[in-house]
Amino acid sequence: MARKPAKPSRPVKDRPGSNPPAAPAAKRKPSRGKPAAARPGKKTPGETLPRQSVEDGERPIPPQPQRPRQEAPGHEGDLLALVYGGDAMGRLPDGRAVFVPCGLPGERVRLRLVEQKRGFARAELLEVLSPSPERILPGCPAANCGGCHYMHMTYPAQLAAKTAILRDQLQRIAGLVEPPVAPIVPSPQQWNYRNAVQFHLAPDGRLGFQEPGSHRVVPVEDCRLCHPAIAEILPTVDFAADAGIERVQVRVGMEDEILVVLESNDPVPPELSIDLPVSVVFAGPGGLAENAPLVMAGDDHLLVEALGRPFRVSAGSFFQVNTPQAENMLGYLLDHLPLEPQALLLEVYAGVGLFSAFLAPRVGQLAAVESAPAAVDDFAANLDALDNVALYAGPAEEILPALDLRPDIILVDPPRVGLALPALDALLAMEAPFLAYISCDPATLARDAKRLLAGGYRLQSVQPFDMFPQTYHIESISFFTR
Repeated sequence: MARKPAKPSRPVKDRPGSNPPAAPAAKRKPSRGKPAAARPGKKTPGETLPRQSVEDGERPIPPQPQRPRQEAPGHEGDLLALVYGGDAMGRLPDGRAVFVPCGLPGERVRLRLVEQKRGFARAELLEVLSPSPERILPGCPAANCGGCHYMHMTYPAQLAAKTAILRDQLQRIAGLVEPPVAPIVPSPQQWNYRNAVQFHLAPDGRLGFQEPGSHRVVPVEDCRLCHPAIAEILPTVDFAADAGIERVQVRVGMEDEILVVLESNDPVPPELSIDLPVSVVFAGPGGLAENAPLVMAGDDHLLVEALGRPFRVSAGSFFQVNTPQAENMLGYLLDHLPLEPQALLLEVYAGVGLFSAFLAPRVGQLAAVESAPAAVDDFAANLDALDNVALYAGPAEEILPALDLRPDIILVDPPRVGLALPALDALLAMEAPFLAYISCDPATLARDAKRLLAGGYRLQSVQPFDMFPQTYHIESISFFTR
């Protein structure tokens, strides 16, 4: 693989020194008994609609949450639809939209207004007076932690809601009358699917999630979304209240290896006493985006397997959090992209090379663009054995306008903010016959789709994937042709 500099006009052919990742000679396996405590630091005794932020049984639950009517003055009203962000929408007597967490369409509820604007309001759900048949008991003791938005509804209802919201965003924002949205692909796992989770610290040092609409941290000792290897260590991790840690990310790789990332506003790392077989890295002010990780124990990366292939994933690199569903997306791309032996494929926001590794052997040449330094290094290591791959390191909005390429296929996988306008304009100028857009945000997908349609493309298909069960997030792959 040839790695390119930030300025494509001056290519440098230096091959990365690292070999393709292989399983390490010795693996650290988590304890099968109750893990010992990990003690970083000193131990002490979830009109343009605004964005909002189970057990698997189907039985309806008692109205939730409930308060006696005489003690809960407020409004009664009917909820009409779910909106992107996780809330249900209703109407106030004055016609304003009101957004209510934990509600479901068709329910009559009692609510209390907590925020009022000229055109809309937000409310707290006090009581469900008439529950939806899709309402179920949340299968988690920390259902108010803010990490899950749809845990109170059946899984088929979650899938239907996400499909409807994606279609609505394309209609309202992109202006498509009948967007070609296919039925959503369910997640292979509804629970315990996340291979990476970010926590905040409660005042007493316990791990938790920020409560919706506030900075208060709800401590958790069990999370139904976490991979089992992550869930196993949660009750054993103990921080001193004055350790200075702002965020803790926990990742799992092959053979259940664990990587813990500590982020702090203090440049000095905390003292560390650890009795678990895990790797730990530290990043000071600015996090991993601005700092090389300081290795405090073990390694600065994991190996993560997808479709039988190991990928090196460093502490500062992005990787899809639901590996089985990412494998479904890979299969969809391999089956539907017009891959030909002589084709030139351009991948933008290539990450560690998850898609490139499987697409490059099917085409003549593959050019990739990635800006995150850790991901650039991982990509180079993961695809070093492939001679038909060129990597351009730098922001897409800077690389693409200077890139003299005429690709047959373009694949983009931008962050939630979507494509920067200079990057999108540069892609339009390339006039590729086929463009695939991987999106994790239907609003920015719709915005960018409108620009692509105005630039001469036609939206051929939209395939949603449920990458994030129990949450409002929606992943999709859209194909554009010209």
